[in-house]
Amino acid sequence: NAYPPYRRLGLSFIDAANPDHFERDPAFGWGFYGHRTNLYRATVPHPGFALLLEWTRRCNDFFVVTSNVDGQFQKAGFPEEKIVEVHGSIHHLQCTTPCSMKLWPNDESIPVNEETMRARAIPRCRHCGAIARPNILMFGDGAWIARRSEAQQQRYRDFLAACRGTKTVVIEMGAGTAIPTIRAASERLGTSHQATVIRINPREPRIDPPHLSLPCGAVEGLNGIKRALAEL
Repeated sequence: NAYPPYRRLGLSFIDAANPDHFERDPAFGWGFYGHRTNLYRATVPHPGFALLLEWTRRCNDFFVVTSNVDGQFQKAGFPEEKIVEVHGSIHHLQCTTPCSMKLWPNDESIPVNEETMRARAIPRCRHCGAIARPNILMFGDGAWIARRSEAQQQRYRDFLAACRGTKTVVIEMGAGTAIPTIRAASERLGTSHQATVIRINPREPRIDPPHLSLPCGAVEGLNGIKRALAEL
């Protein structure tokens, strides 16, 4: 599907999220990611995040696994060390070359002309001065520095090892089939850890029993779980 600001340009999300833009036309590449950065910075986490955070304080342990790159879980108060961002984060930058494996916080101001979707300022590598880019796994991306995500993945593996033999619930929200990273991970846990998976998805909710399917949006589904828990 087209990313809304690019629909009039005839570009799909995959077309826009191509790392080659940073080499061919950095203002265009940063137009896409600058627009997203500004959007995510302005976004307030929806009430479902607070509900999830409340539940984490009542359970023995938890971990967040997300394919989103928007940092909303951190903004909502979830501890950094309890999150895996499998596709990276727009709030961290790396060199496009890359000149090193170093990452740094994205504290750049990136104004974007929303008529042309071109950035008026281009972030640069703090170490060599080359064009910088978000530390996000893009389509056809051979230059993504995965070290931050790999460290998160190791903490997650340690968590899963400690959870073996315990009752485990997976609450999966908005994970579609187009890029099935999260759906596949949930289903693996259903097998490897005998976890109960609750799939919340308004368009693609199907999952085989004994797992549970909630054909609705995230907030509606979480509130439904809250009501069910109150009746126990």
